[in-house]
Amino acid sequence: MGELAAEVTAALAQIASSPDIAGLEALRVHWLGKKGALTEQLKALGALPAAERPAAGARINAAKAQLSQAIEARRLSLDQQAVDRKLIEGRIDVTLPGRGEQRGGLHPITRVRIRIEELFRRAGYEVVEGPEVEDDFHNFEALNIPANHPARAMHDTFYLDGGLLLRTHTSPVQIRALRERRPPVALIAPGRVYRCDSDVTHSPMFHQCEGLLVAEQVSFANLKSVLHQFMEGFFERDLAMRLRPSYFPFTEPSAEVDITCVFCSGKGCRVCKQSGWLEVAGCGMVHPNVFTACDIDAERYSGFAFGMGIERLAMLRYGVNDLRLFYENDLRFLAQFAGA
Repeated sequence: MGELAAEVTAALAQIASSPDIAGLEALRVHWLGKKGALTEQLKALGALPAAERPAAGARINAAKAQLSQAIEARRLSLDQQAVDRKLIEGRIDVTLPGRGEQRGGLHPITRVRIRIEELFRRAGYEVVEGPEVEDDFHNFEALNIPANHPARAMHDTFYLDGGLLLRTHTSPVQIRALRERRPPVALIAPGRVYRCDSDVTHSPMFHQCEGLLVAEQVSFANLKSVLHQFMEGFFERDLAMRLRPSYFPFTEPSAEVDITCVFCSGKGCRVCKQSGWLEVAGCGMVHPNVFTACDIDAERYSGFAFGMGIERLAMLRYGVNDLRLFYENDLRFLAQFAGA
């Protein structure tokens, strides 16, 4: 038994001085493993007289328990030391000077949207928003685009379950507004829209701003005047504007809106393809079928509607030649617009 006590004392000293978990595990195997020193002593009990075996076995088991407790205590101590080392290594000196953080700024798309809203608010228009997940009626049917209409193919729609879809334009906001209130109505509807399209000038998600004015005796001349004043206010310069005949299911007559190229002032350049003109919007007089869908008397009221891409206006205002730059979140690119 004196030899057992000496072994336990030596083992406890080794455990207490173990430098790491690997060394501690080696000691556990040496003393307590299947072929460990104390395990071998238990196996040798059979050589003792029967009367001595119980007492000897009890002392060996007590020694194993003592070493097990010492090993577990040392393991916890080594784990805590490892945590303390990591905390010290990762410590931040809060007394060090800062890194010179710079002030952020609004995203260029947000800046353009705010500018559009401000200009139309000054003209008496209300800014209205609507859901981005729409139903077929508001997105197509009420806008004179019935099922199987060829114009639906132009929209490359994201369809959802339950007859829902991601709106392809913000015109459904106009439908909801006309069904909720009576003329006179003057509003714009800026917001995100979605189409299955992606390239240098198109994105699956982009922003539109559509406008609507409905009242008595509204004419095409009113439409042209409003758009011309807006374009000059937006680009902050005198601009020529022309309307080219076009087709939209929800307006009749319809037109494309061109302005003098803001890069070459109409002289002809690569951006305007040497034409001197840039296409910036679509417009027209509200189709009578749209009024009928909104329960508005088309004989009494008339109105105009227009729509423009916010990204398109942003590209022209800031001279950006790739739409995707707006969505890559490159701070070097976005920092240019912090004070724009």
